[in-house]
Amino acid sequence: MATFATPDQLLVIIDPVARSTDGESVRIAKDVLGAGAASTKVCLPESPEEFARMLQRRGSRRPVLIGDDRALVRTVALLHRRRELAGCVLSVVPVGPVLGVAHALGVPTGAVAAARAVLDGTERRLDVLVDDSDGVVLGALRIPPLAAESSMAESSTTDASGAGSSGSPSSSSPSSGGGPHGRPWLHSLVRTLAHPRTVRPSRLAAASPSPGPARLRVEVDGETLVDLDQPVEAVSVTPGASGTAEVIVRPLSLGADAAPIEARGRTVTVSGADFRYRADASVAGPVRRRTWTVREGALGLMLPGR
Repeated sequence: MATFATPDQLLVIIDPVARSTDGESVRIAKDVLGAGAASTKVCLPESPEEFARMLQRRGSRRPVLIGDDRALVRTVALLHRRRELAGCVLSVVPVGPVLGVAHALGVPTGAVAAARAVLDGTERRLDVLVDDSDGVVLGALRIPPLAAESSMAESSTTDASGAGSSGSPSSSSPSSGGGPHGRPWLHSLVRTLAHPRTVRPSRLAAASPSPGPARLRVEVDGETLVDLDQPVEAVSVTPGASGTAEVIVRPLSLGADAAPIEARGRTVTVSGADFRYRADASVAGPVRRRTWTVREGALGLMLPGR
């Protein structure tokens, strides 16, 4: 049975990466939360296992995460696997090297503004993607050209070490227009992802020789959008509005620019030769088949009131 927290009782979990990269923002957030809540319990986990235990033992307290995108995705994944996501309202103060997903979801960028949203904000229910291995995607996912996979994996390794990568899709700033409701900002983000940036020569060398364009079958609600006989440069999928995902497939351009193929649906299946994909702040794969399903309103997030 889900336990609903008392609004004035907070469990503040501070990710170790946030503490090591921006201690001043962590201190400011703690001060604001401590001054505004009736009761605040601060936890300082040193490992993912300790983080999971603290979250599990939150009791009636509302969880507040101080951390970056990787900590946010880890928290949501833990709650989803325990089937506690629907009964939990999560709050986030983004601190750390990779913050694009949290910002795109509508969380304020500054420590003070984000902490004030924890105390005075409004719960919003946001759609997420859940794949057939029980993985959760909060924002856009992207399958890149095969020639860029080596450089993308290198970027992911850098992110995992805590250095971050300002050029990665998950760390780019959100669009200034629109708000979290209906998520028009992710539409802009997906448009950016559908046009891959030029890879620096040093990274192109690491990816050489190029294995060529991807050959994938992309199905939306059981209907084939593109098949294996049509090479593609990029595929992007993001939760849209009203329980559907927006899918954009960019076919391989031969001379003139090829128009992107777009569709919406509740389930998206990609299959073909081994492929990797970027989902939020990490790279997954290689896999030969993966299906993502939209879970409408699965994530409850405290965001600034309108």
